[in-house]
Amino acid sequence: MIQKKWKIREIEEDNYIVKSLADTLNISDVLAKLLIFRGIKNFSQAKQFFRPTIDSLYDPFLMDGMEAATYRVIKAITENQRICIYGDYDVDGTCSTALVFLFLKQLDANVEFYIPKRLTEGYGLSKSGLDHIRDIGADLLISVDCGITAIDEIEYAKELGIDTIICDHHQPKDEIPDAYAVLDPLKPGCKYPFQFLSGAGVAFKLIQGVAERIGKRELPLQYMDLVALAGAADIVPLIDENRILVKEGLNIINTNPRPGIKALIQTSNMQLGNLTSGQVVFTIAPRINAVGRLGDAERAVELLITINYIEALQMAQVLESENYERRKIDEDTFGDALEIVESSLDLTEDLAIILHQEKWHPGVIGIVASRLVEKYYRPTIMLTTVDGVAKGSARSVSNFNIYDALKKCEDLLIHFGGHQAAAGLAVELEKIEEFRSKFNRVVKESINGEDLLPEIVIDSKIKFSEITPKFMKVIDQFAPFGPGNMRPVFLTENVFVSNTPRVVGNNHLIATLKQDGSDKVFDCIGFNMGTFCDAIANPNHPIDVVYTIDKTAREGRVFPQLKFKDIKIREINQES
Repeated sequence: MIQKKWKIREIEEDNYIVKSLADTLNISDVLAKLLIFRGIKNFSQAKQFFRPTIDSLYDPFLMDGMEAATYRVIKAITENQRICIYGDYDVDGTCSTALVFLFLKQLDANVEFYIPKRLTEGYGLSKSGLDHIRDIGADLLISVDCGITAIDEIEYAKELGIDTIICDHHQPKDEIPDAYAVLDPLKPGCKYPFQFLSGAGVAFKLIQGVAERIGKRELPLQYMDLVALAGAADIVPLIDENRILVKEGLNIINTNPRPGIKALIQTSNMQLGNLTSGQVVFTIAPRINAVGRLGDAERAVELLITINYIEALQMAQVLESENYERRKIDEDTFGDALEIVESSLDLTEDLAIILHQEKWHPGVIGIVASRLVEKYYRPTIMLTTVDGVAKGSARSVSNFNIYDALKKCEDLLIHFGGHQAAAGLAVELEKIEEFRSKFNRVVKESINGEDLLPEIVIDSKIKFSEITPKFMKVIDQFAPFGPGNMRPVFLTENVFVSNTPRVVGNNHLIATLKQDGSDKVFDCIGFNMGTFCDAIANPNHPIDVVYTIDKTAREGRVFPQLKFKDIKIREINQES
């Protein structure tokens, strides 16, 4: 296991504010601090946080371009013009496509959808895709989760006589496409109050705007499950409007899921009723992504829009099969990558990992790059050969901007794009070694040894005695958890194992812990932490544990379960 730094968050506010908030809400000081970390300092803010409602959603017409976009959509519907929804092949893109398609179908619109093939067409609008839109006779194209950088493609669409509405949430470049309307809260000059919507969130604002103009304001609310699925999967900050959309959407998924989502839940062996945003991210989302990674993502849209549950189950089985195949390819690729790193790289000399194999599957190298970062905590680039060019994915560590590093190497790249944490790139095969050398120099100039130690930020120290039913009830109300509202991380010191720890599954640690002075005993699990098993086996040797608190069901009852993030063995003579 990589050594990790532990950092306990400090409260900037006066302790009086903590006490006052705790007293006002009748909660512990620890819970009050967790709220203050989230910018919540009074009863009114706490009420809005714990009880978010759809009434707090923003007016869609605050988004620049919305008036023109809604006018054009309504014109297309009333004149029976053909509309084509052009999406992306990931969860956000397929959910965005499904929700706009279903909404327009409900209004009896003449509507089709199109998802590009990842392996042959690549991301976003393309001229070949636009040729298809022309061939089906579309008058209006609505791009969802893509389009904000498609300057040339939008011009080509105009030449073909196709009007375009862009619904995107990605960062624009200096020039904005000359579309009929452009909806993107990040667009310069857009005064929309919340900038961090998912692609499906922007698409939802469009259908909200259309619904409001035709006097059917409630109509879009039935599609919030798709917004929630996309928002959780696309790792957008679960704050402000996203928090409302995901919370309300999860409620639909848990109480009245549409056939496609219900089928995905069944085929992935999950229990309907208490699905969390985390389960969406780690269980449902990979199955939807798999069909886009390995083949045609239109199948994911077909699953999400079907009203026939038997048909949905059949399609969900296909997604399950493709996800199994994706995991197998993922494991094989990861194994290849590990072998190369261990046998060929000196990570004391090279601070970055850059690997290339011509036969690696382009649909999984991003996942494998992320796994290598998790294992070695180094900026990582995975490349494969596509059409005679090395193309790949880059993933970074927390204190290193990988986009900026690639920019310093752009003279050796065909193209690149992305952000601080992740990027895509292409490089000529004969320039790989030169690129590897230069990128490593850039990393050495930009990073130090401390940056290569992952840091765990701890929200608070607590004792096991503080984890009461009331404490857990309040923690549950912090959900949905995700970026901007992560599950709280706690540190408890001087605890002991109360049974023999063991390793289960693929190197997962199982243990039961207790703390002197408390009669509470907690079941614990540490994913990929089996290497700690022997170290903590002595029941008389104290340990410190950093963890989050989840729940587990046993014999029909629900209990708290601690999920380890890290463990440190205490010195015997260390004070508690």
